[in-house]
Amino acid sequence: MPTNQQKNQHLLWRAAFGPMIENVNELDKTTPKELLHLLIKTSAKTPKYIDVATGTVDGLVKGIQEIGRIENPTPEQRKQMRKQSADDIKSLNLYWLSEMTNSEAQMREKASLFWHGHFACRIVNIYFQQQLLDVVRQNALGNFGDLLRGVSKTPAMLSFLNNQQNKKQHPNENFAREVMELFTMGRGNYTEQDIKESARAFTGWGFNLKGEFLERPNLHDTGNKTFLGRTGNFDGDDIIDIILEQKATAKFITRKIYSFFVNDEVDEPRVLQLAEGFHQSNYNIGQLLETIFSSDWFYDEKNIGTRIKSPIELLVGIRRMLPMELERPELQLLFQRTLGQVLFYPPNVAGWPGGKNWIDSSALMLRLRMPQILAMDDTFSIRPKDDDDVMMGKEGVDTLPKSFKIQSNVDWNAVSGAFRKVKRDALAASISNYLLQSKSRIPQTVLNRYADASSRDAYTKSIIVDVMSTPEYQLC
Repeated sequence: MPTNQQKNQHLLWRAAFGPMIENVNELDKTTPKELLHLLIKTSAKTPKYIDVATGTVDGLVKGIQEIGRIENPTPEQRKQMRKQSADDIKSLNLYWLSEMTNSEAQMREKASLFWHGHFACRIVNIYFQQQLLDVVRQNALGNFGDLLRGVSKTPAMLSFLNNQQNKKQHPNENFAREVMELFTMGRGNYTEQDIKESARAFTGWGFNLKGEFLERPNLHDTGNKTFLGRTGNFDGDDIIDIILEQKATAKFITRKIYSFFVNDEVDEPRVLQLAEGFHQSNYNIGQLLETIFSSDWFYDEKNIGTRIKSPIELLVGIRRMLPMELERPELQLLFQRTLGQVLFYPPNVAGWPGGKNWIDSSALMLRLRMPQILAMDDTFSIRPKDDDDVMMGKEGVDTLPKSFKIQSNVDWNAVSGAFRKVKRDALAASISNYLLQSKSRIPQTVLNRYADASSRDAYTKSIIVDVMSTPEYQLC
């Protein structure tokens, strides 16, 4: 039976990015219900728009360049525009990473990370990416229909899925296909004819040179379409409405949410029950998550310490437990790149597969060394993954060195102070209980063998880094 502390840590790792060091001593003094209420309350405020675009190339020109409509651009102009956008997307990456680490709105940022992977979009245009991220963060805990509609009308997604080229004379089916296959119903719940008919409905959806959504009547097919058994002069909004009416949509989204927030091994009867409530609530995301996180079964032992942390969850979790200032924050991009999850550069439109796909021999070795590298100023030689789809993950990242030393300033006084009241002979066990979610534990005799026993603070520091460097810490 999990303890109250273990339940709270479980909630913080699933609904957020793990506990912060200053909250360690409060985890056994509050109930999961009270903690969940706090998470919901702190995530209720409207998020601030993240604007990091500081390039010298005007955003309007970038927008035109992205859809290939600059008149006579020189090769050097094209190169400069893409480089500037790539550099700014790196800044957006680091800014959002900082929000995940430090923001009180932990539940919103965690849900936003989920939707960032669900609505995977890779496009090297900082203005488009900022706009898409804002739509996701604004609606992450709101109504799925609003989120779907908002994402579908962003220049980023319309450009990425080629709907800017979807015209009545030559329908482009890419956007319509992915909306159904990956964003809503999933395979098996529609036909190829449904794709063709809905593509006709989405004709004319695009954006202008300022990056504003447009419905272009001269490009729209105004004929009747038959979609999922219904016939009418449908446009894109009509198609989305019909998709949302389908219980298959609620089931598909609920299953993905369950897999991300609860367990990779999906309990199908439970998903069906949750999906029914999700559909009846008109797709209230926050209500669905609250139902999950307040359920007794969420805290079953089979759901605790069973998920492999994504690279972002691992990196942010370490930084929340070890408050630190990095001299070169951009080096975090190399961790992302090497471990296979660079924000804003998903491998394809299906997003990151997650689960055991996060682990291979090279990734595991780096994962185990990350706490040492971040906390102990260790030297890190990088060998980035080279399997990015179209190699876009390299852009703007390869300019960083391949071997470097992390220079960080960890607030070890705060870390040691959190365990000040714990007796010395109980320190290793107490630290392990706070850091690890899995049942497995490293024997205290083994930890003591490698610990720095020169002082209490040195002992605390070495035990924390050593426990974080175990395979068990990879699980949440």
